[in-house]
Amino acid sequence: MDLSKATTFQNLVTAFSGEAIANRKYLFFADVTRKLGFTDIAKLFKETAEQETAHAFAHFTLLHPELVIADPVALSEAQKKAIVAQCLALAIEGETYEYTTMYPEFTEMAIAERDRAAAAEFQAQSEESATHARTFRQAAHRFGLLTPIEHHHADLYTEALTVLNGGIAPEKQATQKWICKQCSVIYDPAAGDPDSGIAPGTAFEDIPDDWHCPICGAVKKMFTPPLEVVSK
Repeated sequence: MDLSKATTFQNLVTAFSGEAIANRKYLFFADVTRKLGFTDIAKLFKETAEQETAHAFAHFTLLHPELVIADPVALSEAQKKAIVAQCLALAIEGETYEYTTMYPEFTEMAIAERDRAAAAEFQAQSEESATHARTFRQAAHRFGLLTPIEHHHADLYTEALTVLNGGIAPEKQATQKWICKQCSVIYDPAAGDPDSGIAPGTAFEDIPDDWHCPICGAVKKMFTPPLEVVSK
C-alpha cells in the first residue's frame, strides 16, 4: 500500500471515519429500538455495527501497517514497546486536538448561534478529552514509553501557531525535522542516524534515497514535515 499518495491517504482517512461513525450510530439505534421493545431490530443494528467495526479496522490497518501484529511471540520487547508507544502517541494526538482546537472552536460557534445546549455539550466533551489525554500521558510515563514522540506532538501545535502568526515556517529552517507516517519516529538532522551511516548534522534532503526508517523500515518518501502531518 503506497500511502505516499495524498489522495489515497485522505480517502482511507475518510473511509475509516465513515465506518467508525456508522458503528457508533448503529449502536445508538440499537439502544433506542431495544428500549422501545423492538428487540429484533435492535439485534440487527448491533450486528451491523459489528460489521462496520470490521470495515473500520481494515481501513485503519492500511493507514497504520506498523500496528499490524502477525506473530506477537516473534516480537522483541523493544518492538512491542514501539507498537504500544505508537498507539499511545496517536491517542494523545487525537485527544489533544479535540480539547485544544476542535471543541473550543465548536463551542464558540454554538455560543455565537445562541445554542446553549450544544455549547455545554462541546465544553463538557472538551474537558473529557483533556482528561483522556492526561490519562494516556500518565500511562506512557508509567510504562516508560513515548516521551520523545509526546514532546514532538506538543511541538507540532507550537509550530503551527508560529506559522499562523506570520513566523518562519519549519520547512525553511536548517534544523527541519521529519516524521515517519508509519511509526511517527522523528528524523532530527542534529542527531542524524549514525546506526545507518547518517552523520549528525545531515539535512533530510541530503540523506540517500535508499535510506529506510530505523524503526519500521519505511522508505524515505514516507517521511513528511510535521506540519503536513497536522494538516491531515
